[in-house]
Amino acid sequence: MILQHGLHLAYCTNVHPGEDWAATFDSLNRYTLRVKERVQPTGPYAIGLRLSDRAARELTDPQTLLAFRLWLDQHESYVFTINGFPFGQFHGTRVKEQVYRPDWTDPLRLEYTNRLFDLLAQLVPSGVEGSVSTLPGSFKEFIRSPEQERTIRDNVWRCVEHISKTSERTGRRLHLGLEPEPLGWFENTQETVAFFDRMRAEHPRDRRLNEHLGVNYDTCHFAIEFEEPAVAIAQFQQHEIRLSKIHLSNALKLTPGPEARQQLAAFADDVYLHQVITRRADGSLTRFRDLAPALASPLVGDPAFGDPAFGDEWRVHFHVPLHCELSGEFDTTADHVRGLLRLLQAQPQLCAHLEMETYTWAVLPEHLRARDVTDQLVAEYQWTRQRLAEHGLA
Repeated sequence: MILQHGLHLAYCTNVHPGEDWAATFDSLNRYTLRVKERVQPTGPYAIGLRLSDRAARELTDPQTLLAFRLWLDQHESYVFTINGFPFGQFHGTRVKEQVYRPDWTDPLRLEYTNRLFDLLAQLVPSGVEGSVSTLPGSFKEFIRSPEQERTIRDNVWRCVEHISKTSERTGRRLHLGLEPEPLGWFENTQETVAFFDRMRAEHPRDRRLNEHLGVNYDTCHFAIEFEEPAVAIAQFQQHEIRLSKIHLSNALKLTPGPEARQQLAAFADDVYLHQVITRRADGSLTRFRDLAPALASPLVGDPAFGDPAFGDEWRVHFHVPLHCELSGEFDTTADHVRGLLRLLQAQPQLCAHLEMETYTWAVLPEHLRARDVTDQLVAEYQWTRQRLAEHGLA
């Protein structure tokens, strides 16, 4: 949907299973149209599309693409952004760190992302910018040599060149958003700025980097890193790094007493990676690659580790619904979302693309899961629109 100041809001369809185009299109008909009917029955309705590599290949068929464009027109809908982070199967199987494969050292990642831009250029309406979000280069554990680092930058640059040519050819303004994430190749503001500085050093004074490459700012991810939105955004602006898209999403945070740790085990699953970052009273951070290793760590048995008197706090990469209200020692990082919206209220030109991304419906603990995913999505729209209205954006 279109908000004040030309902002666009959608939910990301990666919450729905669908690894080929037939399944993806079925989820749009089965779920997205039901959500639209409840939150915006008339007027242009924005869709944040998720396409796997297989679905993207199938959608490049001219007749299939034409049929989808006609479907969008028929239902007063439009696509302004595509989630290009998960390459392959994203539901119902072990994903974990494999969501990073192929990474940006692999030409398959470049080919896939270029294909997404080819499709987006034919889907995004005239006068609306188009964005694709992608992984932050790789997973830290995968990178073991300077040659791999250089290959990441080279492939990202080749993508920027492709985006620039596609934008010029089609008249559409397109950009790629690299999405920092805990334990990604670059995961926080400092590492992200360093990556962009290296890119600029290798391509000095080339404005295509500013125009077609930016950051997909996921509020869940930056909150897990214990960053403050005002500080992070100021750093990006100082280094002329654009915000390509903002993911509105919440992480878990908690004071890890014994009861809370026991309840936290309900969030451990065999599908997604749930990185954990803990902060001590002195500000020091400890990182765990997943929730199960964090709960099993010898540190957890240390009486000082997890005693509220020591000010410890855990933040967990588990996307909980935006409207979710927790109790006891559990909370969400919704304050980070509000902080970012305050910045957007003061600087509406900061970023035009807003996407709610809570893909974890199928693995949420039962007491947090709506009976139907449509109900969850509608509730997230209601929460988000109310917060936007409070900040003069809806």
